[in-house]
Amino acid sequence: MEAPGTQMARYEQLDSVAHRNLRVATGFGAHFGDNVAMVPVFPGEYPDLQREYPIFFRKDPAGGFQAVALLGFDHHENLFLHHERWNAACLPATVARGPFLIGFRDPPGDDGDGPRNQPVIHVDMAHPRVVAAGGEPVFLADGGHSPYLDHIVGVLRGIHEGVEAGRVLYAALDEMELIQPLTIDVRFDDGHGVNLAGLYGIDRERLAALDAVSLSHLHRTGRLEAVHLLLASQRNLERLVGEKRRRLAAKS
Repeated sequence: MEAPGTQMARYEQLDSVAHRNLRVATGFGAHFGDNVAMVPVFPGEYPDLQREYPIFFRKDPAGGFQAVALLGFDHHENLFLHHERWNAACLPATVARGPFLIGFRDPPGDDGDGPRNQPVIHVDMAHPRVVAAGGEPVFLADGGHSPYLDHIVGVLRGIHEGVEAGRVLYAALDEMELIQPLTIDVRFDDGHGVNLAGLYGIDRERLAALDAVSLSHLHRTGRLEAVHLLLASQRNLERLVGEKRRRLAAKS
Protein backbone atom coordinates (compact mmCIF):
# COMPACT_ATOMS: atom_id res chain seq x y z
CA MET A 1 0.00 0.00 0.00
CA GLU A 2 1.43 3.38 -0.96
CA ALA A 3 0.91 6.69 0.75
CA PRO A 4 0.20 9.73 -1.41
CA GLY A 5 3.33 10.57 -3.31
CA THR A 6 6.09 8.12 -4.14
CA GLN A 7 7.12 6.73 -0.73
CA MET A 8 5.83 3.47 0.63
CA ALA A 9 3.60 3.77 3.69
CA ARG A 10 5.31 3.20 7.04
CA TYR A 11 2.72 2.52 9.73
CA GLU A 12 3.48 2.76 13.43
CA GLN A 13 1.19 2.39 16.40
CA LEU A 14 0.64 5.88 17.79
CA ASP A 15 2.48 6.39 21.06
CA SER A 16 2.67 9.53 23.22
CA VAL A 17 6.37 8.97 23.94
CA ALA A 18 7.66 7.81 20.57
CA HIS A 19 5.56 10.41 18.76
CA ARG A 20 5.64 13.23 21.30
CA ASN A 21 6.87 15.71 18.68
CA LEU A 22 4.64 14.50 15.86
CA ARG A 23 3.01 17.28 13.86
CA VAL A 24 0.55 17.01 11.00
CA ALA A 25 -0.10 19.49 8.18
CA THR A 26 -3.83 20.06 7.77
CA GLY A 27 -3.88 22.06 4.54
CA PHE A 28 -4.93 20.67 1.17
CA GLY A 29 -3.30 20.10 -2.18
CA ALA A 30 -2.17 17.53 -4.70
CA HIS A 31 1.12 17.18 -2.83
CA PHE A 32 -0.88 15.73 0.09
CA GLY A 33 -2.59 13.19 -2.15
CA ASP A 34 -5.88 15.09 -2.32
CA ASN A 35 -6.03 14.94 -6.14
CA VAL A 36 -8.37 11.94 -6.31
CA ALA A 37 -11.66 11.68 -8.18
CA MET A 38 -13.59 9.79 -5.50
CA VAL A 39 -13.28 8.72 -1.88
CA PRO A 40 -15.15 6.14 0.22
CA VAL A 41 -17.91 7.48 2.47
CA PHE A 42 -20.09 5.90 5.16
CA PRO A 43 -23.78 6.04 6.14
CA GLY A 44 -23.23 8.22 9.22
CA GLU A 45 -21.80 10.92 6.95
CA TYR A 46 -24.69 11.06 4.51
CA PRO A 47 -26.66 13.85 6.25
CA ASP A 48 -23.73 16.26 5.94
CA LEU A 49 -22.09 15.05 2.74
CA GLN A 50 -25.27 14.96 0.66
CA ARG A 51 -25.35 18.77 0.80
CA GLU A 52 -22.02 19.01 -1.02
CA TYR A 53 -21.10 15.83 -2.90
CA PRO A 54 -22.80 13.45 -5.35
CA ILE A 55 -22.73 10.01 -3.72
CA PHE A 56 -22.77 6.80 -5.72
CA PHE A 57 -21.88 3.15 -5.21
CA ARG A 58 -19.12 1.13 -6.78
CA LYS A 59 -18.07 -2.49 -6.41
CA ASP A 60 -15.20 -3.28 -4.05
CA PRO A 61 -12.61 -5.97 -4.92
CA ALA A 62 -14.68 -8.59 -3.06
CA GLY A 63 -17.75 -7.80 -5.16
CA GLY A 64 -19.67 -5.92 -2.47
CA PHE A 65 -20.81 -2.32 -2.67
CA GLN A 66 -19.07 0.72 -1.24
CA ALA A 67 -20.47 4.25 -1.24
CA VAL A 68 -18.19 6.90 -2.73
CA ALA A 69 -18.30 10.67 -2.97
CA LEU A 70 -17.51 11.86 -6.49
CA LEU A 71 -14.92 14.65 -6.48
CA GLY A 72 -13.95 14.87 -10.14
CA PHE A 73 -14.23 13.27 -13.56
CA ASP A 74 -10.61 12.36 -14.33
CA HIS A 75 -8.42 9.95 -12.35
CA HIS A 76 -6.38 12.62 -10.53
CA GLU A 77 -8.99 15.38 -10.56
CA ASN A 78 -10.56 16.84 -7.43
CA LEU A 79 -12.82 19.75 -8.35
CA PHE A 80 -13.26 20.67 -4.69
CA LEU A 81 -9.57 21.63 -4.56
CA HIS A 82 -8.76 25.22 -5.42
CA HIS A 83 -5.11 26.04 -4.83
CA GLU A 84 -4.71 25.08 -1.15
CA ARG A 85 -8.40 25.27 -0.21
CA TRP A 86 -11.07 22.61 -0.10
CA ASN A 87 -14.26 24.28 -1.29
CA ALA A 88 -16.90 22.50 0.76
CA ALA A 89 -18.46 22.98 4.17
CA CYS A 90 -17.57 19.44 5.31
CA LEU A 91 -14.93 16.82 4.59
CA PRO A 92 -15.39 13.10 4.03
CA ALA A 93 -13.91 11.22 6.97
CA THR A 94 -11.40 9.40 4.77
CA VAL A 95 -9.97 12.82 3.86
CA ALA A 96 -10.18 14.30 7.35
CA ARG A 97 -8.29 11.40 8.93
CA GLY A 98 -5.00 12.49 7.32
CA PRO A 99 -2.16 10.03 7.97
CA PHE A 100 -4.06 8.09 10.64
CA LEU A 101 -5.99 4.85 10.49
CA ILE A 102 -7.37 2.17 12.75
CA GLY A 103 -5.26 -0.93 13.33
CA PHE A 104 -5.91 -3.90 15.56
CA ARG A 105 -3.97 -5.75 18.22
CA ASP A 106 -4.52 -8.31 20.94
CA PRO A 107 -4.23 -6.72 24.40
CA PRO A 108 -0.89 -7.17 26.23
CA GLY A 109 -0.82 -10.31 28.35
CA ASP A 110 -3.83 -11.71 26.51
CA ASP A 111 -4.51 -15.29 27.60
CA GLY A 112 -7.06 -15.92 24.90
CA ASP A 113 -10.10 -15.37 27.11
CA GLY A 114 -10.46 -11.59 26.76
CA PRO A 115 -11.52 -9.42 23.81
CA ARG A 116 -9.30 -9.80 20.76
CA ASN A 117 -8.32 -7.45 17.96
CA GLN A 118 -8.76 -4.24 19.92
CA PRO A 119 -8.73 -1.13 17.68
CA VAL A 120 -5.74 1.18 18.10
CA ILE A 121 -4.58 4.24 16.18
CA HIS A 122 -1.73 3.92 13.70
CA VAL A 123 0.06 6.71 11.85
CA ASP A 124 1.77 6.54 8.48
CA MET A 125 5.12 8.17 9.17
CA ALA A 126 5.86 8.36 5.42
CA HIS A 127 2.68 10.35 4.70
CA PRO A 128 3.36 13.84 3.28
CA ARG A 129 1.16 15.39 5.98
CA VAL A 130 3.66 14.30 8.66
CA VAL A 131 5.93 17.33 8.98
CA ALA A 132 8.93 18.32 11.07
CA ALA A 133 7.68 21.84 11.75
CA GLY A 134 4.40 23.70 11.55
CA GLY A 135 1.13 21.86 11.32
CA GLU A 136 -0.93 20.64 14.26
CA PRO A 137 0.68 18.95 17.28
CA VAL A 138 -0.69 15.49 17.97
CA PHE A 139 0.23 15.43 21.65
CA LEU A 140 0.42 18.11 24.33
CA ALA A 141 3.64 18.76 26.23
CA ASP A 142 2.42 16.58 29.11
CA GLY A 143 1.64 13.69 26.75
CA GLY A 144 -2.09 14.23 26.64
CA HIS A 145 -4.16 14.34 23.48
CA SER A 146 -4.15 17.62 21.61
CA PRO A 147 -7.53 18.98 20.41
CA TYR A 148 -6.48 17.86 16.93
CA LEU A 149 -5.93 14.27 18.06
CA ASP A 150 -9.27 14.28 19.88
CA HIS A 151 -10.85 15.26 16.57
CA ILE A 152 -9.00 12.48 14.75
CA VAL A 153 -10.16 9.93 17.32
CA GLY A 154 -13.75 10.90 16.56
CA VAL A 155 -13.15 10.70 12.81
CA LEU A 156 -11.56 7.25 13.07
CA ARG A 157 -14.34 6.02 15.33
CA GLY A 158 -16.85 7.11 12.71
CA ILE A 159 -14.94 5.24 9.99
CA HIS A 160 -14.62 2.12 12.13
CA GLU A 161 -18.33 2.06 12.89
CA GLY A 162 -19.21 3.12 9.34
CA VAL A 163 -17.53 0.12 7.73
CA GLU A 164 -19.92 -2.32 9.40
CA ALA A 165 -22.92 -0.01 9.09
CA GLY A 166 -22.24 0.34 5.38
CA ARG A 167 -21.84 -3.38 4.87
CA VAL A 168 -25.23 -4.05 6.45
CA LEU A 169 -26.96 -1.20 4.58
CA TYR A 170 -25.59 -2.01 1.15
CA ALA A 171 -26.34 -5.72 1.49
CA ALA A 172 -29.94 -4.92 2.48
CA LEU A 173 -30.45 -2.49 -0.41
CA ASP A 174 -28.90 -4.93 -2.85
CA GLU A 175 -31.17 -7.72 -1.62
CA MET A 176 -34.16 -5.48 -2.36
CA GLU A 177 -32.69 -4.78 -5.82
CA LEU A 178 -32.56 -1.06 -5.08
CA ILE A 179 -28.96 -0.69 -6.26
CA GLN A 180 -28.65 -0.63 -10.04
CA PRO A 181 -25.85 0.28 -12.48
CA LEU A 182 -25.93 3.81 -13.85
CA THR A 183 -25.15 5.18 -17.28
CA ILE A 184 -23.85 8.72 -16.87
CA ASP A 185 -22.67 10.53 -19.98
CA VAL A 186 -21.59 14.09 -19.28
CA ARG A 187 -20.71 16.75 -21.86
CA PHE A 188 -18.73 19.71 -20.62
CA ASP A 189 -18.40 21.52 -23.96
CA ASP A 190 -18.08 20.68 -27.64
CA GLY A 191 -14.68 19.10 -27.16
CA HIS A 192 -14.88 17.50 -23.73
CA GLY A 193 -17.05 14.85 -22.14
CA VAL A 194 -16.87 11.73 -20.04
CA ASN A 195 -18.71 8.48 -19.46
CA LEU A 196 -18.78 7.56 -15.78
CA ALA A 197 -18.57 3.77 -15.93
CA GLY A 198 -18.75 1.39 -13.00
CA LEU A 199 -21.02 3.52 -10.81
CA TYR A 200 -24.29 2.42 -9.23
CA GLY A 201 -27.18 4.30 -7.68
CA ILE A 202 -30.61 3.90 -6.13
CA ASP A 203 -33.23 2.76 -8.63
CA ARG A 204 -36.02 5.34 -8.25
CA GLU A 205 -38.57 3.25 -10.13
CA ARG A 206 -37.86 0.18 -8.01
CA LEU A 207 -38.13 2.29 -4.87
CA ALA A 208 -41.48 3.74 -5.99
CA ALA A 209 -42.79 0.22 -6.71
CA LEU A 210 -42.04 -1.19 -3.24
CA ASP A 211 -45.05 -2.42 -1.32
CA ALA A 212 -46.10 -0.99 2.04
CA VAL A 213 -44.46 -3.78 4.05
CA SER A 214 -41.08 -3.26 2.37
CA LEU A 215 -41.27 0.52 2.78
CA SER A 216 -42.21 0.14 6.42
CA HIS A 217 -39.23 -2.15 6.97
CA LEU A 218 -36.91 0.36 5.33
CA HIS A 219 -38.31 3.11 7.53
CA ARG A 220 -38.11 1.13 10.79
CA THR A 221 -34.50 0.18 10.16
CA GLY A 222 -33.49 3.74 9.30
CA ARG A 223 -32.55 2.72 5.77
CA LEU A 224 -35.24 4.73 4.04
CA GLU A 225 -33.64 7.96 5.27
CA ALA A 226 -30.28 6.81 3.90
CA VAL A 227 -31.91 6.06 0.54
CA HIS A 228 -33.45 9.53 0.33
CA LEU A 229 -30.16 11.17 1.32
CA LEU A 230 -28.36 9.26 -1.41
CA LEU A 231 -30.95 10.34 -3.96
CA ALA A 232 -30.79 13.95 -2.76
CA SER A 233 -27.02 13.97 -3.24
CA GLN A 234 -27.44 13.43 -6.99
CA ARG A 235 -28.30 17.10 -7.54
CA ASN A 236 -24.68 17.91 -6.68
CA LEU A 237 -23.56 16.25 -9.89
CA GLU A 238 -24.67 19.27 -11.90
CA ARG A 239 -22.72 21.56 -9.58
CA LEU A 240 -19.63 19.44 -10.19
CA VAL A 241 -20.21 19.59 -13.94
CA GLY A 242 -20.50 23.38 -13.69
CA GLU A 243 -17.16 23.60 -11.88
CA LYS A 244 -15.53 21.42 -14.53
CA ARG A 245 -16.92 23.68 -17.26
CA ARG A 246 -15.61 26.77 -15.50
CA ARG A 247 -12.12 25.29 -15.28
CA LEU A 248 -12.11 24.21 -18.90
CA ALA A 249 -13.25 27.69 -19.97
CA ALA A 250 -10.49 29.27 -17.88
CA LYS A 251 -7.89 27.22 -19.79
CA SER A 252 -9.21 28.16 -23.23
